[in-house]
Amino acid sequence: MAVPQTHAEAVTTACQLAEFLIPGAIQRDRDGADTVPHEAVAALDSSGLLGITVPAADGGPGLGPRTLAEVTRIVAAADPSIAQVPQAHFLMIDVLAVHAGAEARKRIYGDVLAGRRLGNALAERGGKHAQDLKTRIAGGRLDGVKYYTTGALTSAWIAVSALDENGRLVLALVPRDAGGVTVDTDWDMIGQRATISGTATFRQVPVEPGLRIDYAGAYEVPQQLGARAQLVHAAIEVGIAGAALRDARSYLREKARPSTEAVRHGATAATDDPHVRHRYGRLAARVRAAEALLESSARTLEEVGLIPADAESAARGSLAVAAAKAFGSEVALEAGSELFTLCGTSSAAAKYGLDRHWRNARTHSVHDPLDWKYAHIAAYDLAGQLPPNHGQL
Repeated sequence: MAVPQTHAEAVTTACQLAEFLIPGAIQRDRDGADTVPHEAVAALDSSGLLGITVPAADGGPGLGPRTLAEVTRIVAAADPSIAQVPQAHFLMIDVLAVHAGAEARKRIYGDVLAGRRLGNALAERGGKHAQDLKTRIAGGRLDGVKYYTTGALTSAWIAVSALDENGRLVLALVPRDAGGVTVDTDWDMIGQRATISGTATFRQVPVEPGLRIDYAGAYEVPQQLGARAQLVHAAIEVGIAGAALRDARSYLREKARPSTEAVRHGATAATDDPHVRHRYGRLAARVRAAEALLESSARTLEEVGLIPADAESAARGSLAVAAAKAFGSEVALEAGSELFTLCGTSSAAAKYGLDRHWRNARTHSVHDPLDWKYAHIAAYDLAGQLPPNHGQL
């Protein structure tokens, strides 16, 4: 396994991975949590893509947001569930780069560059603030229950948010195979089904002092961790939109028949229908706009850098990604629905699996509220109000 060293190499590798993933995407969606997608995840882990953002100072290529966004978009167009598996992995690489000590960086980055992945265990049910977390570290041991633990089931490490002995928010990096760690396959959603983002339970799991990171401090200063994490989410939505457009185009060319009304007006193929052409052209333009906005936001993050100079710079990066995420999500949902209007009744047959695009977009888009992203953009443009400094912006 070789980690791609340039943007072009990473894109080529992502395209190769996508070619491998596409044939099994429909079946993985149908299987859901009943069948862990070991083969697809192994292909991801062995691709070398897990290491593309590891800093050059730590032995990685140090590729930036533009590469990460494009790689994620390409893989998501093939299977957005597999594209989401390493979302938190890339966030944790950034967290380590800014806030971890030499011991954690050497150990974890070494594993990442060898194809070992980080999963997450950040979300809990109930409570509105970090201070409400029930997961705790006491006496060097971790106890708690986490939900929506994307990537944790098949990972080598799990990054767990918890309150330490002083009530401060920390990240504990624990081996997936450590005693006391259990990850279930109780993931039951209408979309993104192959992520297997089930429940993780931690019972008296030992936490090494060198693998504990002050996570509260990450959001007490201007940061781009949230924006870079959201960039991956945006790329997943844009990838879904592109996949829906791709499948609509293939169906229209190869399978669709013109409607009776279109035939009366001289159409001999579905692609001759002027209304189909209008709708398809409008949708294609919006997908391309979403792709352009994603790329633009990634370039903004590269200009701002992982450690922004000040709060204004951080706001510029966060709001650029907020626009890409909100618009990309809307276009993905539109594309997932519009393809049936374009392609007609037979396209709804279960054997084609075209409904997965809308289900994936719908499930993924509610990760965090899109309306608040537009609200923060407006508050900044109209009143100069900086966006909040947290992990979802």
